[in-house]
Amino acid sequence: MPRFRLDIEYDGGAYAGWQRQADQPSVQQAIEQAIARFCGDVVSLRGAGRTDAGVHATGQVAHADLTKGWTGDKVRDAVNAHLQMQGERVSILKATPVPDTFDARFSALGRHYLYRILNRRAPAALEAGKVWWVPKRLDAQAMHEAAQVLVGRHDFTTFRSTQCQAASPVRTLARLDVVRAGDLIEISASARSFLHNQVRSMVGSLKRVGDGAWTTADLKEALEARNRAACGQVAPPDGLFLTGVDYPEESIRE
Repeated sequence: MPRFRLDIEYDGGAYAGWQRQADQPSVQQAIEQAIARFCGDVVSLRGAGRTDAGVHATGQVAHADLTKGWTGDKVRDAVNAHLQMQGERVSILKATPVPDTFDARFSALGRHYLYRILNRRAPAALEAGKVWWVPKRLDAQAMHEAAQVLVGRHDFTTFRSTQCQAASPVRTLARLDVVRAGDLIEISASARSFLHNQVRSMVGSLKRVGDGAWTTADLKEALEARNRAACGQVAPPDGLFLTGVDYPEESIRE
């Protein structure tokens, strides 16, 4: 069966997360239903990341096995047409035929997330639901400097959900950068894989550094505590975006 890689963007505010659920709308289900309406195939998508309710994506990746060797353009346009007809807030950016050895989840070498904080006194109007509004002035430089203590290989127990199902809390964080552009603070995180709620947990703790409640030493102490109770607040899902997934070149070459 021909396998297709799907590059996807979506507004997570409309869904209970990526993963299919019995009684709530999900991104996975929306795409699976659109594929079924397009060609009659009943598929089970595998996504690169199981984003939570309210989390957005500009670079999610999934794969699906179809029964016919359509062109990528045909798959993209047809699935998008059915998504639009159903009023879904999901778009297939690209559909690409790939080898059957390609796996959107297990072939991934790296995942990239962006978290956006709107840091001004006035609340968001145009970007409501796409940022975390923090009215108190934050020190983005202090946040960036503190963030570097989290970069590298660590036990991230403090920064993972108590419901996290990962076998190990140890992860290697390749990048955690904080930059300010006017009223917007952007936090970029990259790793091969992340724990459940890891990015939002780190952002919430970095916000405490930014507002002066914590120092870099406090953040380091929280990391070394390996205790969920030591974490700062978990940032809301609104500002989080899955922006890209890396794969070895040979896995995506048909």
